[in-house]
Amino acid sequence: MTQLLFKNLELLDPRWDGPRGGYEVLVEGETIREVSAKPIKAPKAAAIDCGRKVLMPGLIDSHVHVFLSEVYIRRLEEIPLTLMTARSADICRGMLDRGFTTVRDTGGADWGMKIALDSGLIPGPRLFIAGRAIGPTSGHSDSRRRTDTGAACKCCNAMAYCMEIADGADAVRKAAREQIRLGADQIKIMVSGGVASPYDPLDSKQYSLAEIAAAVEEAEAFGKYAQAHAYTPEAIQRAVGQGVRTIEHGNLIDEPSAKLMRKKGAYMVANLVAYYAMKERAREFGMSADMLAKNDMVIDGGLKSLEICKRAGVKVGYGSDLLGQLMVDQSREFLLRSEVLSPIEIIRQATLVGAEITRTEGKLGVVEPGAFADLLVVDGNPVKNLGLFQEQGKHLSAIMKGGKFHKNRLT
Repeated sequence: MTQLLFKNLELLDPRWDGPRGGYEVLVEGETIREVSAKPIKAPKAAAIDCGRKVLMPGLIDSHVHVFLSEVYIRRLEEIPLTLMTARSADICRGMLDRGFTTVRDTGGADWGMKIALDSGLIPGPRLFIAGRAIGPTSGHSDSRRRTDTGAACKCCNAMAYCMEIADGADAVRKAAREQIRLGADQIKIMVSGGVASPYDPLDSKQYSLAEIAAAVEEAEAFGKYAQAHAYTPEAIQRAVGQGVRTIEHGNLIDEPSAKLMRKKGAYMVANLVAYYAMKERAREFGMSADMLAKNDMVIDGGLKSLEICKRAGVKVGYGSDLLGQLMVDQSREFLLRSEVLSPIEIIRQATLVGAEITRTEGKLGVVEPGAFADLLVVDGNPVKNLGLFQEQGKHLSAIMKGGKFHKNRLT
């Protein structure tokens, strides 16, 4: 089995407060075999000189949509599944180029894309999928126009392919089971209104308590969990109270909601950059005035939500939630969060917390024996300069996923 020995490096394990010198890391196959502060004896290993750069685990983005390749998602109605998949391949490569070796898709991506990435057919990150996002009639998952009377064909409409409408606890239960049959790692439900959907107010209550409970019960019955799109305190409390494990967005969270999340052990997956990018550039890509007005309602709550969660002890994952042409801003999330959090806190959110969310503790987000060899070599210390994650991976000398280099400028 091929061995690679990383030498002459500064090691940043996110459990530490900063990089430490004098370490070596031995990779064997797709995993890390040894990490040592002393020289590692591995005579058959190929030596990789890191030139005193920082070696760290690959990044984890816990909220992406690799199939949603349009900012104005209505345009996906005209996109066949073949084109959707081709665009997704380019999107996935871009994420890996930026150092994201793992992403959690929260509505749209399917088992076929996951297998394509796992097998190396398409270059890109590890992919955790929710399958189709499930929501009620007239909710955030209902992509129909007001002139539509029936369900859109999922075979030729990329928008319809990514969403599922289910009303009533039994229908939600069946929809959740169907996504599990199709390989979902988690079940996504909508419990409040959204920005990119035209007809549902942000404060609308989507799904009854019985419907939320049905999704949670089915997910847990198969060893999965439920994640919920939610903005308002009431939506968050309704979801977490029924056992939802991760709240997506949560911009309008308040102190009581955060305390409930902490009590229940729920995670927040915040994504500030999506709202800033939409405010700045979404109009040029066709996003409607109504959608942008809703975006303005939640943008100011993003940083505040991080502060509230920190005070309450709620663990927050790194998420971007960017659509289409805005996905190039994925790494900008680091800079936005730095207004209220320290660099190492944000790095932990994009590594350690991401591993907890995806239930891969000890395998992802750390540099230790037995972990996957998902590694970055950074041209400097990101704890002192988060700008090293910017510019589409320009400052990453090496990107490794599963023991194989996606990029290598090292000798």
